[in-house]
Amino acid sequence: MQESPKTAPVAVVTGANRGIGRAVAARLARDGYHTVLAVRDPDRGRHAARDLPGSVTVERLDVADADSVTDFARRLRDRHGRLDVLVNNAAINYDTWQDPLGADLTVVRDTLEVNALGAWRVSQALVPLMRHRSPGRRIVNVSSESGSLTGMGAAAPGYAMSKAALNALTRLLAAQLAADGILVNSVCPGWVATDMGGPAAPRTAAEGAASVLWAVRIPDDGPTGGFFRDGEPLPW
Repeated sequence: MQESPKTAPVAVVTGANRGIGRAVAARLARDGYHTVLAVRDPDRGRHAARDLPGSVTVERLDVADADSVTDFARRLRDRHGRLDVLVNNAAINYDTWQDPLGADLTVVRDTLEVNALGAWRVSQALVPLMRHRSPGRRIVNVSSESGSLTGMGAAAPGYAMSKAALNALTRLLAAQLAADGILVNSVCPGWVATDMGGPAAPRTAAEGAASVLWAVRIPDDGPTGGFFRDGEPLPW
């Protein structure tokens, strides 16, 4: 784990201390980005970053806390002065134990606060650092097919609603930022064997991260405002 020169492109990955977030951060660092692991618990973040390649730092960020987001944005501006890639990966509460009519709305509210409003809050704070006109500026919202209205059922209601809201945020940001050349897309990494996905999931964290990285690597004339898995469109 080391600092990089200020000329390197900068990437932020939220919720990067494990699973898909850590796998994405590792690949970005290997690809030459100065990669910031934005995590609620810096000690866990430093442990996660210990064996990562390239240029990596760890910063505290609670996406549900407005003051934490403001402080994070200030530190990023002071230390790097720019941002090239934002991966909104932080998420909680895959609430498979709930159904819509019996759902604990406190759980639902907490889930929306992190999974949807957290990404919105972080984007509001960090987009000003992306207006430097360099190529390759991307916002990738790590969503889920659970949030697709086309196939939505009764399962995991809080999580499903939060990801549907995150997809709506993708559309809103893509429309506003098109003139700035910042591409914004939602990505479903698939069912991944993480703490949230469980050990029965068929995909590894690296395989799930590949979908996210596809959205980072698309050319400047690539799609924006879309929903993808493995580089292929998903229905809203």
